[in-house]
Amino acid sequence: MDYNKYSKGLTSSFPKGLALINGTQMITSLGCEAVERASAISRQADIVAALTLEVLKGTTKAFDTDIHAVRPHRGQIEVAFRFRSLLDSDHHPSEIAESHRFCDRVQDAYTLRCCPQVHGVVNDTIAFVKNIITTELNSATDNPMVFASRGETVSGGNFHGEYPAKALDYLAIGVHELASISERRIERLCNPSLSELPPFLVAEGGLNSGFMIAHCTAAALGKNTAQEYCPFPRTQACPFHLKVTFFKKTEKNITTVMPPLMGAGRMFQDPQWMPDTTVLAIELLAACQGIEFLRPLRTTTPLEKVYDLVRSVVRPWIKDRFMAPDIEAAHRLLVEQKVWEVAAPYIEKYRMEHIPESRPVSPTAFSLEFLHKKSIKIPESEDL
Repeated sequence: MDYNKYSKGLTSSFPKGLALINGTQMITSLGCEAVERASAISRQADIVAALTLEVLKGTTKAFDTDIHAVRPHRGQIEVAFRFRSLLDSDHHPSEIAESHRFCDRVQDAYTLRCCPQVHGVVNDTIAFVKNIITTELNSATDNPMVFASRGETVSGGNFHGEYPAKALDYLAIGVHELASISERRIERLCNPSLSELPPFLVAEGGLNSGFMIAHCTAAALGKNTAQEYCPFPRTQACPFHLKVTFFKKTEKNITTVMPPLMGAGRMFQDPQWMPDTTVLAIELLAACQGIEFLRPLRTTTPLEKVYDLVRSVVRPWIKDRFMAPDIEAAHRLLVEQKVWEVAAPYIEKYRMEHIPESRPVSPTAFSLEFLHKKSIKIPESEDL
């Protein structure tokens, strides 16, 4: 974002300068944009991860409603629901799911079956931050405060930006987690021993590097955001919005939040400053490439729509080519929320129709009744 264009015609003065570097109005206004963009990214991350799970022939059992009812975090429940709405092969027939329904795999990797827990807490983080920002939008933060009903002017500390600043620290950490787990799913897609797909998702591996460098890019971007936006590794547990100064023997605790806030804003804006979204864009490309090696099998209807959307801007990877334009094209789909637009109608239809949850049976699943039938009778003491 070009912040200079907003400062044209601004006459500098002490109050205005303070508002720009410490004022809660500036923090809150930019925080609003960060929250909205984070919401858009997080819900599309569920769709991208669902497509990856389908390509890696994962199971939907980890999204069973009863599992999440006994740990009822709102974000976790919502993410599990989205996965079911996209992957329910009884409602949306999936030839890929049917091809491995009776495999001998007991459970999936954490990066797949723990998506409701990991993505869920990001959703709850965004909701928490949104609540604080909404309160700030409807607050009086000047000093002193004039109370006409009392006929009195009172000096206070409502100008302090700690509330939105701390919340935006939290937002940056939360959204980074989407990139962290996404990078691990990319690694599984590229690793033939884990994906049962060609190495680096390319047919002629000896001549082409495929998604090797794309995965390295995702890993580097994830590491960059961890260092840039997470307080602990950067400042040894001191939140990056906090500054302590000493002036004439007076210690002050202030929120010099604008530099890190602009950094947090960059996470959701220009392509070169959206590392978390770029990691998800790489995963989206990798998952669609994985689909190519599973053809002629088809996935569920909503995920086929996502695949078609990606293929409308990026062609399959046959031989090595400059990948930056492909990543930028997939990145643009996420920023413009195109992925959400094609999948959302299916998610909402699943919600509104209250479709009964399907629980496919597999040889690795068991029940108490099954254990009872298979148990060995222990003889009573008088029979010995």
